[in-house]
Amino acid sequence: MKPLTALSPFKILPLLIPAAFLITIGTLWLPGHPELLNNGYVDTFKTAFLGILLEALPFVLLGALLSSLLRVFVPDEMISRWIPRRPVPAILFGCLLGIIFPVCECGMIPLVRRLMHKGMPLYVAIVFILSGPILNPVVYGATLTAFRSHPELAYARMGLAFAVSALIGLVIYATIRKSPLRLSIPREGGEEHHGTTRGGRLVAVFVHTSDEFFEMGKYLIIGCLLTAGIQTFMNHGSLTAIGERPLGSYLFMMGLAFVLSLCSTSDAFVASTFLHSFPAGALLAFMVLGPMLDFKNSLMLLSLFKTRFALYLFFLIVSAVFTGSVLASLWL
Repeated sequence: MKPLTALSPFKILPLLIPAAFLITIGTLWLPGHPELLNNGYVDTFKTAFLGILLEALPFVLLGALLSSLLRVFVPDEMISRWIPRRPVPAILFGCLLGIIFPVCECGMIPLVRRLMHKGMPLYVAIVFILSGPILNPVVYGATLTAFRSHPELAYARMGLAFAVSALIGLVIYATIRKSPLRLSIPREGGEEHHGTTRGGRLVAVFVHTSDEFFEMGKYLIIGCLLTAGIQTFMNHGSLTAIGERPLGSYLFMMGLAFVLSLCSTSDAFVASTFLHSFPAGALLAFMVLGPMLDFKNSLMLLSLFKTRFALYLFFLIVSAVFTGSVLASLWL
């Protein structure tokens, strides 16, 4: 058993910020708007929260399970041997992993953390985090179904996701030298820690899966709570009016993608409802930014990487997606 240790302020910070936000709203704003406490708003909040949570939990569990299977059954040397040594082929390999492992963004963090401790370079891991939730057959089929009358948006989504992921991977390769991981977990061999019998390894898989699942789950629940509150109480009419401006439509849709925190298999259907109100480039920005950077997975990224690197990554994602979607709108 591990000894109990005091919680670091940096570990409890992600819990304190949303708690302070909810307490502030409850004490200062809600008393002046008693209509927001009626059963209709409460039901909407519960429906939104449970909808986002239930949609995301299977993918978090899948990511934790894949992470545990890698930890127990895949030797460190195998992962290192698969990854090309040169950056460009390695980045292409990272994008290809998204097709092989169709994991949503919610399940990416535990899987990528294990891959990095198995020997995956940082820049390849970032490419996989960004491209994996979009460049897979499930998301492509969902996008094509949502935009069956405009299939070019499905092609553009795949192309822009690939371009943004590869570009950011090259930037990370050129600019980052030290590991930005928060925790340094020693590399471990399956024979030494998990036993040689099949039963012992299966038990280890379940133990590691539960540990990964509950560690990532707390950040997911916080994100779902805040996202459900935003969906319940924001004024849709005023936000739509802002989005009708040329530049505002892109910023609005990117902001909406961040706060709604939808799964990458369902966000295309939400984007399709704005098809006649927003330009195609803004819809593309919504569908590419959301899986790469939304509220809940930004908390997960902050739990995996040091704050300075996470903020640097956020800046690269937003800049690349905005620029790429504006350029893609010239073709759409």
